[in-house]
Amino acid sequence: MDITLRAVHDSDLPVFYRQSNDPDALRMAAFTPRDPADRSAFDAHWTRIRSSPDVVVRTVLGDGDVLGHAAVYGEAGEREVTYWVDRAYWGRGVATAALRGLLAEVTERPLYARVAADNAGSLRVLERCGFEVRARATAYAPARDAEIDELVLTLDA
Repeated sequence: MDITLRAVHDSDLPVFYRQSNDPDALRMAAFTPRDPADRSAFDAHWTRIRSSPDVVVRTVLGDGDVLGHAAVYGEAGEREVTYWVDRAYWGRGVATAALRGLLAEVTERPLYARVAADNAGSLRVLERCGFEVRARATAYAPARDAEIDELVLTLDA
């Protein structure tokens, strides 16, 4: 499958909304909006990030189909990566290819990432892209309505 990145189009948003309401994906991601089904909050969030000069956000395409999104956000020196791939494509290298593409575009370092400690798939993606676990923390995960362990990773120069 040919994985590419492009700017987010308005037509991508309904796909992102559907993907962000998959119960299994929400549980795995853990750190999600409090109410992912709140379409007004979803729309406001995407309006905000698409208009921010501090956010680089891309749609992930697989053979031309929208499979998810990837982004870098935050203030200089504290910028983080995030990504979301449709669950139907987990385990097929999509997230790794998308993150590698994003990291080639956004060359500033260091970059950070956070992942639920039990999200082995996402941890594997980050490590394949050069991120290293640097800390463990406990944080509230809205999708699980609980405090959970999370790993903090860094990608250095």
